[in-house]
Amino acid sequence: MTCAACVHRVEKRLARLGGVTASVNLATGRARVHHPADVRPGDLVAAVERAGYEAESVSPPAAGAATGPDGPARPDGLARPDDGAHPDDPDDPDDPGGPTRAQARRDRDRLLITALLSLPVLVLSMTPALQFRNWQWLCLVLAAPVAVWSALPFHLRAARGLRHSAATMDTLVSLGVLASFAWSLYALFLGGAGDPGMRMPFSLLPAAGTQTAHVYLEAAVAVPLFVLTGRHLEARARRGTGAALRALAGLAAKDVTVSEDGRERRMPIADLVPGQGFVVRPGERVATDGVVVSGSSALDLSLITGESDPVEVGPGRAVVGGAVNMGGLLLVRATAVGADTRLARITHLVTEAQTGKARAQRLADRVAGAFVPAVLSLAVTVLGFWLGAGADPQAAVTAAVAILVVACPCALGLATPTALMAATGRGARLGILVRGPQALEALRHVDVIVLDKTGTLTTGHMSVVRVTGAAGGIGRDTALRLAAAVEQGSEHPLGRAVVSYAQRAAPGSPLPAVTGFLAVPGSGVTGLVEGRRVEVRTPGEGLPASLAEALAEAEAAALTPVLVRVDGFDEALIALGDVLRPGSHRAVDGLRRLGVEPVLATGDREAAAWAVARRLGIARVHSPCTPEDKAALVRELRAEGRRVAVIGDGVNDAAALAEADLGIAMGSGTDVAIGAADVTLVRGDIEAVADAVRLARHTLATIRLNLVWAFGYNAVTVPLAAVGLLGPMLAAAAMSASSLLVVANSLRLRTWQPASGRLGAPAGRSGR
Repeated sequence: MTCAACVHRVEKRLARLGGVTASVNLATGRARVHHPADVRPGDLVAAVERAGYEAESVSPPAAGAATGPDGPARPDGLARPDDGAHPDDPDDPDDPGGPTRAQARRDRDRLLITALLSLPVLVLSMTPALQFRNWQWLCLVLAAPVAVWSALPFHLRAARGLRHSAATMDTLVSLGVLASFAWSLYALFLGGAGDPGMRMPFSLLPAAGTQTAHVYLEAAVAVPLFVLTGRHLEARARRGTGAALRALAGLAAKDVTVSEDGRERRMPIADLVPGQGFVVRPGERVATDGVVVSGSSALDLSLITGESDPVEVGPGRAVVGGAVNMGGLLLVRATAVGADTRLARITHLVTEAQTGKARAQRLADRVAGAFVPAVLSLAVTVLGFWLGAGADPQAAVTAAVAILVVACPCALGLATPTALMAATGRGARLGILVRGPQALEALRHVDVIVLDKTGTLTTGHMSVVRVTGAAGGIGRDTALRLAAAVEQGSEHPLGRAVVSYAQRAAPGSPLPAVTGFLAVPGSGVTGLVEGRRVEVRTPGEGLPASLAEALAEAEAAALTPVLVRVDGFDEALIALGDVLRPGSHRAVDGLRRLGVEPVLATGDREAAAWAVARRLGIARVHSPCTPEDKAALVRELRAEGRRVAVIGDGVNDAAALAEADLGIAMGSGTDVAIGAADVTLVRGDIEAVADAVRLARHTLATIRLNLVWAFGYNAVTVPLAAVGLLGPMLAAAAMSASSLLVVANSLRLRTWQPASGRLGAPAGRSGR
């Protein structure tokens, strides 16, 4: 495929099969096809071949299952063949949809030979002072291989299209080259241009009114040279838009060191099964998702989550495949392999996003489908008009050839996919996974966002917020140490939070042992620590003034208070709660600045919900909410004409996520929530929500600019060519430049940074 007209033709031919819908991406050379079970992949490939192209079926991961219009359908990907139309980097033979290394090398050699043959022709034709006796015949010898061999791919694809009653950009290029070369042959052999002493003055405008027919060999070589050069540069630039996807693919390990019965052996990662243990040495990548069995280290997750800070792991901690071990030796038990890993799901989401189309691109493809036949008709009409009006024949031919060359719908086909590839790739590096252009469009227009509390705005687990010691007592630090010692024997979340807080407050100081431990359900725990009777329990009446004041403050803030009693005296009050995530304040404020109203909907009690809302400045709160209540709230907001986004992390959020115009899931949440969402925040950072909205708006602005340029280019250049103010050589250069400008504009998204400039991996890994 070489232009948007090709895309439209393939989609139209596939749609003729009953129940089949297809979305073809020009930039990646892939089609996302949904079809009923009775339509086989072979039927899809045959339909593409009937359209004049080649294809092969590529089965997607199981996670990509979808539903078609006629019930359950299986999506298949159709990859483009090695037609040499888009020569990507020859060092990347595994680039999806790209040519093989040998094909890319042949395309590069074709361009180099074309340049060597074409440059002397261009120099002699454009510099009268260098035109020696019989120079035009030397130019003919040099131009003939370019017009025939160099332009052969265009001629072959044009002929293939004609056999299938199709006209594409290759048709325009082929006709332009053949017309220029044929006219030059006529001028040399029959029009007097073959005279040994002939001189041809150079002009940017087409020549007309001369007694000797003009030779257009410079146009015959310039068109293939500029088009091949443009496609080569365009392909290399487009390749950069898929850098994130290749980076994700590069994270996957090829083999793994398995530990069995105390012995280690190396084996292919494909042979690893869940439950097997494998070794991760310092500097190696974690082969697949798993749980640490022994050892401790720090993992670099920057290319997966976008966060540059290393994450400490130890026994019992989950690890993600693709992370880099920065420290000690780890023994990991595999929990997921292949398509079930988090890395595979992320890669699949990015791939799916880059296959879709925005509404504007679908319109552009429909326009391009009728554009090429219209251009051919216009070229014939202009030729007939000029000849009928008595104009010089060579001027008429020049105008017709210029129209064929300049009217290229390639920029229309590249306007959206290149921007989308760059944006989704950049989003993936920042920890923002967007399913496709529909999600980007929804993000752009969101004006209200429904936020879950637990696990979204808050950390989702209990933490110590403050410790207040009684006046004249043993002191808060001592009371905390004794309380933590007793709680070592408890499995209650409050107890674990107290122990964790005490260990962080005094690192390296072991907690004393507890004896006579007793847990009283609904009341608390008690035990002997260093000869003292220590109780950690629910506060009662008659507290000292300082502790009574702390209790009132904790209840007002919807925190959970526990009292520490030592030898019968009230010594301290510990307030615990589900604390706000770092960045929640900035996230809510950022959304408000973008014109998005935050709404808090939580299943927690009303006091806790309002305590969080007041701290974040959220005016609208709904609590307690069941999953059905959240979904009903979304329907109510949509009925008011609002564009609603929902962000959550749990199973209870799945219904609301699916009901909303846009669902956003925390990457640290459940698979059910992530599966129902359109956007996933891999880092689990709520602050990324505002950044996702900014990225969507910036991307859609880029797409609109690309389409304005693509349409505007043809609106300006085609009339100029029709009236004879644009020669074929300049037309070829302008056509190539239009595609390059669209791709270059899209590439700016690769370096996009959130307004805070805080996110992203280190500069060496961010692609900047």
